[in-house]
This record gives sequence, C-alpha cells and structure tokens, in this order.
Amino acid sequence: MSRTRSFQAPIGTRDVLPPESARWERLLAIFAGHAERAGFGLIQGPLFEDVGVFRRESEGADAVHKEMYDFEDKGGRTIALRPEGTAPVVRAFVEHRPQLPWKVWYAAPNFRYEKPQAGRYRQHHQVGIEALGTADPDLDVEILTLGHDYLASLGLVRFELVVNSMGERGDLARYVETLRTWLEKHRGDLAPDDQAKVDEHPMRVLDSKRRDTIAVTADAPRITDGLSAAAVAHFERVQAGLRAMDIPFRVEPRLVRGFDYYTHTTFEFRSSSLESAQSTLLGGGRYDGLVEELGGPPTPGIGFGSGIERVLLACDAEEAFGPPERRLDVFVVDVVDGTHARDLTAILRRAGLRADRAYDGRAMRAQMKAADRSGAALALIVGEQELADGVVAVRDLRAEMAGKEQVRVTRDDLVTHVRQRLTAE
Repeated sequence: MSRTRSFQAPIGTRDVLPPESARWERLLAIFAGHAERAGFGLIQGPLFEDVGVFRRESEGADAVHKEMYDFEDKGGRTIALRPEGTAPVVRAFVEHRPQLPWKVWYAAPNFRYEKPQAGRYRQHHQVGIEALGTADPDLDVEILTLGHDYLASLGLVRFELVVNSMGERGDLARYVETLRTWLEKHRGDLAPDDQAKVDEHPMRVLDSKRRDTIAVTADAPRITDGLSAAAVAHFERVQAGLRAMDIPFRVEPRLVRGFDYYTHTTFEFRSSSLESAQSTLLGGGRYDGLVEELGGPPTPGIGFGSGIERVLLACDAEEAFGPPERRLDVFVVDVVDGTHARDLTAILRRAGLRADRAYDGRAMRAQMKAADRSGAALALIVGEQELADGVVAVRDLRAEMAGKEQVRVTRDDLVTHVRQRLTAE
C-alpha cells in the first residue's frame, strides 16, 4: 500500500498564520502610511533578476559566493532570487528613467541561503525605501526621521540610532588603502573568516560581527579622520537635522559598508532588547555610485531596509505591538437555514463592517461558541422568532458586557445600530 508523502515548509522558511499575520498587515499599513506621507510611492518588482544585478554591485560579498539562490532557467539565463532590496530598485530606475527625485517604497521577500537564526530566515521579508536624484543632506534627515518614526509607531522604545560618514569617493579610496595597510599588520589576530577579506574587501572586516575581529579593529584608523571639507559639511548638516527632529543618535566610526559605491551617510537603528548579532532593526545609507554600476548615469541615492521578522522579535521582547484584540466586528448566528447569515454578512461587509458566520447548519450552541472564538464584538442572531418578527437579535460578546440583555433591531436599522454600538466601545 503506497503512503502519501507529507510536506513541510522548506528549511529556513515559515508559515505566518492568523492571528500573527494580522500583525504583519498592521505593520505594513503603518510603514506604508509613513512612506506615503513623505511622498514615497509603492514599487512592485520581480522576485528574481539577472544575476548580474547583484553580482556586479556585491562582487566578493558572502551573499554572492555563499548565500545567493542562483540558477539557470529554461532559457539558459542565469537568474538569482533577490537577496536584498536596493539593487532591484536601482535596476528599475536605470531601465525606466523616471522623473527625479524618485522616491519609492517596497515590501518584499528576500532570499539567502544562510543558517537560519532568530529573526533571519532563508526567505525573510523586508520593508524599505529608496530615493534617487538628489545629494541634499536634508533628504538623509528625512529618511532617518521616517525610519525612527516608523519604529516608534510600533511601540518600540529600546533602540538607538548610530550614524557615520563614508565621505566622498576620493575619501573612501584613500581610507581603504590606509585600512588595508593597518589590517595587514594585524591579519593574524583577526577571526579566520575575516583574514581573507583584508586584501580585496578590507572594509568588510570592520563590518564583521565576530568578537575576535571586533576586538582587534577597535584601534583601527577611522574614516572620519580623513574626510574632505564637503563630506564634513554634509555630515554636520545631517547631525544638525537629527537634533532638530529630536532624534537621539550616536556617531559610530566603525559603522561602514563593504561596497565601494557607498558614500556619505550610513546608519543603523539597533535594538537593545535583542542579542547584538541580531540587533539591527533597520539599516541603510547613501550609495552615490550604484546607479553607475548598473549602467545608469551618475545619480545619487539613499535608502534603507528593515526586516519584518527582526522588528517583530523586538516588539515581542518589549511586549509591544501585539496581535489585534478583535479582527471581526460581528458574527452572524443563523439557526434557521443559513440563508440569513449569507445575506446579512454580505450586507454588513458591503457597508464596511467585518462580518463572518458559521457553516454546515450547525446548532445554536456550536455557532455561539464559534462567535465567541472569533473575537467579534457583537453576535447577530436570527432564529424562527426573529424571522417571524422581521428583526435581528444583537448580543454583546465583550467580556465586560457579559450578561447584558440583548436587543432586537429591524433589518433596515441593523447597519446603523451596529455602527453606533461599535463606536460607543
């Protein structure tokens, strides 16, 4: 006798089910609200791209050599599932050449073949924003403010903003050589996985989360010690803007990005409620050379990404932003023949109310249990007597109102009555 195979979600992925998924809905709505109020529009792009979109801008990065999901499709093209959000947006910009400045936000899954860990899965999800077309440091402040206010809107309080400047391209090139020379003298003391980065990608050594490397590089040269006058002015304008927005921050000279297209402002919002290796809730920076790397004209850009799973872990640690207490307004109980539940739920939904019902001709007791479990505020009951009288019985299901006498409402007045009851809560 053959046995049917049982399937599970692939390693490093997870199913997000109700009521947890309701938190995701609320989080996305909150982020969209902040982004759209700041003039950002939604961009929807493909989940896979030509591998060159990521390999060109990340050559030498772990996400390319070890973690990227890439494959040859049936047309012989080498394709990669998106490992991050910025490069696909820049590719879209280069392809479509929209009017500047171009401000977009996204919410999408990313894919990396890495060891699953707290808040990071092989398929993880991000919200993010990208703005291209202006080098104005006030835009840096605008984006940092948006990130701060988004996290605060979720009820998070135990996080800090750390910022740094990568300087202009000339500053960065000089610093890379200075840092490489210094690291070469200390190569043997670095964590083994970081020693190989000294020659080709020395700044990725500073970005390491390995304890041995962090200890060794504590005295490494700082990029801020050799900034040009223009870079200093840009960074000072950003800091002045953050103070004007009443956003606390800390300058962290170790905060760098490992790719040579990054310039000027880099930043991270870090949670003190999570382990340090997984503490970054939101991070980004300026990437004034990335558009050129992907075939476009010189165009300044800035953006950030924020992992949804990681942010919700921080919310759990702070006991903030829990699942909604109620996902339904009303639950219709029909002990006649189900026809009235069918019709009433449609009427209520078309009126903008959240309504559900039971199915399969269940008994009154079973339907009332389903109503209680649904979390609805009100039960609307239709029995033989209500049908004969042309009314619907309205019963309050809230715990604090238990035992309150139910009322009978005509069908013509039902929507108005329900709205008034809900508003009075």
